Amino acid sequence: MRIKMFSVAIAYLALAQIGFAQTTTIPVLLCPWGCGPTESDQMLMNMQIRDGKPAVVLPQETPGYMYNVREMANNRHWKKSIFATEDVIIQLAMQGGSPELKEFLPEAIPIKFKLLYGEAWWGQGKFFVTFDPKIKSPADFKGKRVALGLRGQSDWGVFPRLILEHAYGVTPQNTDIRHLTPAALTQQLLDGAVDVAVTGFGSEPSLKEFMILPPFRQLEAANRQLYYVGVPKSAIDKVNAKFSTTFLPTTLKPGTLPKQTAPLEMAFVRSYKAAHEELPDQLAYDLVKSVAEYAPKLQGQHPLWKIMTKELMLHGLSEENIHPGAKRAFVELGWWKDVQKYPPVTYPKPK
Repeated sequence: MRIKMFSVAIAYLALAQIGFAQTTTIPVLLCPWGCGPTESDQMLMNMQIRDGKPAVVLPQETPGYMYNVREMANNRHWKKSIFATEDVIIQLAMQGGSPELKEFLPEAIPIKFKLLYGEAWWGQGKFFVTFDPKIKSPADFKGKRVALGLRGQSDWGVFPRLILEHAYGVTPQNTDIRHLTPAALTQQLLDGAVDVAVTGFGSEPSLKEFMILPPFRQLEAANRQLYYVGVPKSAIDKVNAKFSTTFLPTTLKPGTLPKQTAPLEMAFVRSYKAAHEELPDQLAYDLVKSVAEYAPKLQGQHPLWKIMTKELMLHGLSEENIHPGAKRAFVELGWWKDVQKYPPVTYPKPK
C-alpha cells in the first residue's frame, strides 16, 4: 500500500509540473501490487506524463478482479474510471446471486460493461499441478487435499472451483479444498501439505510468448518431477454451456511450460481493460491510442508489454461489446477491420 501511495503521489507531482488542469486522470482499478498490470500500467502512466498526454492513467491497487467488477457497479465510477477484468468475470457477474455463484458473487451485476482493449490471456485455474504421478485427472481429486487461490481471485480461486464442481463433481463437501494465497498454496504443495494445486502463467493469442508467474517459478526450481493435470475441451465445454462463458480451450505442446513432458489440455480467459458505457468517448479513445503507441517502446520493460500486440488488443472485441471511443481509436489505427477474425466476447441473455 505504501508503494501505491508513493507512486500516485509522484504522479500528482509530475502532473502538477506539466499543468494538472490541462490533463484528465483516469483511475484504473487493478489488482495487488506484483500482479503484473499494476506495474505495466505505472509504466504507461510515466510515459503519458513525460509526453504531456491529455489523458493519464492512475493505477490503483485493489484486492483483485472480483472486487473490481463489484466496485464498478457503483455509478460513482462510471464516468471517470476503468478497470482490469476478464471476459468470464463480466459474464459470471451478470448471473451473480445464483446458487452456483453466490459464494463468489453475492448479487447480480447486470451491466454489459464495454471493452477497451485486450491485455493478456491467463491460464491459471484451468489446469493443475502435482508431485503425485497417480493423479491423472481432476476426477481423481475427490477426497484429496486441493489448494486453490482465494475466493476473491478469479483465475486462482473462482474458476477452478467452477470447473471442478460442474465438470467433475468435485466440491468442498467431498474434497478438502483450501483457499489460500498463491504463495501459501505453492508452499503447501512443496511441503506435501496438499496433493494438488493451481499455478499461474499468461500468454497471448499466437501462443508464442509466455509469462511464467513467480509461484510457478518456485515449483520449477524444486528438484522434483512436476506432473500436470489437464482439463480437456469436453470439461470446458460443460462449463461454457452452463454459464454462457467464453473460456477458450486449447492444448499446449510438450515443453511449453516448465517440466512439461506431454501435451497439456487447458483453457484461457481473456483479460481486458473495460469501462461503463458512460465513460466519455474521448477518454477511451486517448487510452487505446496511448497503449498502441507505447507498447512497442515498452516491450523490453515488462512481460505484459512484451505480449501487447494488435492481435491481443483486438481479440474478442465486437460491435456489440466495444466502447465507442475505443472503436474510434482502432478504426483510426486501421486495425478494426481485423476484429472479425477472432471469436467475440458475448454476454449471457437474461433468464
